[in-house]
Amino acid sequence: MGLDAMRFPFTVSTLSVWGALALADCSGEALEQHYEDARRQMVKEQLEARDITNPAVIGAMGRVPRHLFVPTVLRPGAYADHPLPIGEGQTISQPYIVALMTQLAEPEPDDVVLEIGTGSGYQSAILAEIVREVYTIEIIPELFEDAIARLKSLGYDNVTGKAGDGYLGWPEHAPFDAILVTAAAPEIPPPLVEQLAPGGVLIIPVGPQGRIQKLLRIRKAVNGTTTTEEVSPVVFVPLVRER
Repeated sequence: MGLDAMRFPFTVSTLSVWGALALADCSGEALEQHYEDARRQMVKEQLEARDITNPAVIGAMGRVPRHLFVPTVLRPGAYADHPLPIGEGQTISQPYIVALMTQLAEPEPDDVVLEIGTGSGYQSAILAEIVREVYTIEIIPELFEDAIARLKSLGYDNVTGKAGDGYLGWPEHAPFDAILVTAAAPEIPPPLVEQLAPGGVLIIPVGPQGRIQKLLRIRKAVNGTTTTEEVSPVVFVPLVRER
């Protein structure tokens, strides 16, 4: 199952420091080649070897420089098969979970997608490689500012973000063809279901904080009714609300 929680932070941190020291003497060109090779290996071993088959998703995961979305000291482990801390008690999901959630959303080139929980901006970038427009909401101002600056520096001009409570969605830009929530909610937020377009898909982990949760796919029919599919057990950080 895809776990999205830091279970061995000391081990990950220590190995990353060693890796950073090992890469410190690499030239810029050699370093970029290292990350490109690691990204190619990630796609082959973590995605294609599992159940990621959508060509657009595989292509996006192979293009986006994941190492630029994690703290510098953790970059040597950026393409490993686990999540990483990004500060403020938040994580960047393991590559497989990012690919799985994107594939489950069934993205199309003309889609407008809402992401709840910008985090480092990595999921935003993957979506931006595939769809027409991405709207993203992050409640932690420091993460939001860093992520938007990072996305702009990488040329993702089809991503629009705001700092705020993602539980409420972004009604001004609704309806959305897909909504991805990258943190676990205690229940399915009604505002997000309301903001789905007919035929739209909501991907969201639901369950208690710190325990096994359920990754759900909710489809909205043309007549407004919904069906819910349980995809996989996961563990995500909790969806933070405004107080």
